[in-house]
Amino acid sequence: MPHYFLILKATMKKIISTFSAISLLLGVAFTWNKCSVSNFQETKATVLQEKMGEAEKYYGNYCASCHGTQVKDFVDREKWVYGSARMELFNVVKNGAEEDGMPAYGEVISDKKVYALVDYILAAIEDKKSEVFNSGDNPDVVFESAGMQLKLELVAENAASPWAITQSKAGRLFYTDKSGKLFSKKDTVIQEITGLPSVKFKGQGGLMDVILHPDFENNQRVYLSYSKFKPSDERYATTAVFSGVLESNELVNGKDIFVAEPYVNTNHHYGSRMVFDNGGFLFVSVGERGRRDDYPQFLDNDLGKIHRLNDDGTVPNDNPFTNTPGARKSIYSYGHRNPQGLCYDPVSDKLYDNEHGPKGGDEVNLVEAGNNYGWPIITYGINYIGTKITDLTHQDGMEQPIRYWVPSIATCGMAFVTSDKYPGWKGNVLSGSLKYNYLHRDVFDENDQLVQEEKLFPDIGRMRSIEQCADGYIYFGVEEPGRIYRIVPL
Repeated sequence: MPHYFLILKATMKKIISTFSAISLLLGVAFTWNKCSVSNFQETKATVLQEKMGEAEKYYGNYCASCHGTQVKDFVDREKWVYGSARMELFNVVKNGAEEDGMPAYGEVISDKKVYALVDYILAAIEDKKSEVFNSGDNPDVVFESAGMQLKLELVAENAASPWAITQSKAGRLFYTDKSGKLFSKKDTVIQEITGLPSVKFKGQGGLMDVILHPDFENNQRVYLSYSKFKPSDERYATTAVFSGVLESNELVNGKDIFVAEPYVNTNHHYGSRMVFDNGGFLFVSVGERGRRDDYPQFLDNDLGKIHRLNDDGTVPNDNPFTNTPGARKSIYSYGHRNPQGLCYDPVSDKLYDNEHGPKGGDEVNLVEAGNNYGWPIITYGINYIGTKITDLTHQDGMEQPIRYWVPSIATCGMAFVTSDKYPGWKGNVLSGSLKYNYLHRDVFDENDQLVQEEKLFPDIGRMRSIEQCADGYIYFGVEEPGRIYRIVPL
């Protein structure tokens, strides 16, 4: 279930059992101490001791794949838009919110279990307290990995959701906040960049990736990916790429150079990662927008694809489907779900993505021209509500991931390590985990076979972005709270 399910703006005093639903229907909301059905009230301790065991199982089965293994990890009181009363929560859990990608759990669990799940969440919200990060938040902690000693250095904490990070060769750091803001930092000075497009900041949408032109030092060109409103109907949105020239702290002469078609009235699976290769070609990932049966397996649309463009948004003549009737000419590969990570190895000229899967089935793929990566015909995952998507994990003509995760770690952000600052990680692939709040390191051999993996910086936060920057250091951004760290070898 999406994160917005759990956000509440009030703190309840006591937990009421499922028998109080009738009173709640009459308007009892969060003023729990004024509730007139006192004989039906239960203390939080009683609820936790006697009823939370089963409810915790429901949470683990239906919620944890998106929101983390512990309910306390994803409570965000600022984003909840579906009401704050127990019955309002019950209704959205039972009936879902299709436009935001939340399934109707009433199809697979009883009303009694939905109420138990709601009460479990409410109890956890009551217990939610401000907590500092443990190991990752302590500046004195030294981490060890691959024969290296590493520390984390806090770089910025003014972006709630630092979706992407990049850096110029002159050392100016740029990073996005999903709410629609772009910041730069040089030395100790943080500045906001203006001249950005308007974004649809809802659900998984907003201002997402930022990268610089390979010749940025001469042309000052910046690229942004974002969720774009449909001009004629703002209920619909799509993934777009905007490009402008940086003058001081403003993007000028900006315009969209790529707009994915069609626009869809959902708020998730935008993809939105970008990377340049050695040839100066721009690769852009686009998710299938929650319409798995409509778009990723068909070439007449841009969704569920990775696209290859020239730096001005035009289509290269040698793209794999240039001569395919009815196909979108910018398509480089297809059959993708929600590629939220994209990275490039300049030595081997290989492109990799990581894909945020369903319940199980997150993937790392070696992305090659013209290939079909199978979604949703083949997958190692299942629906969030526990039902099957397909019986197939393999099929002729469809590519296998070079690794997959079951259970999902909720991948987002990706980097290929080439820097001499990290000799033990050189040639490795890094992926962020939104679910388990850590950095994942994969070691592949020359044939792209997984030979080793490691979990780094446990409980640091929902890892949204990872980038090896121009200064050779690796930076990453986390949410809740929003912070950007630099990994410093000792």
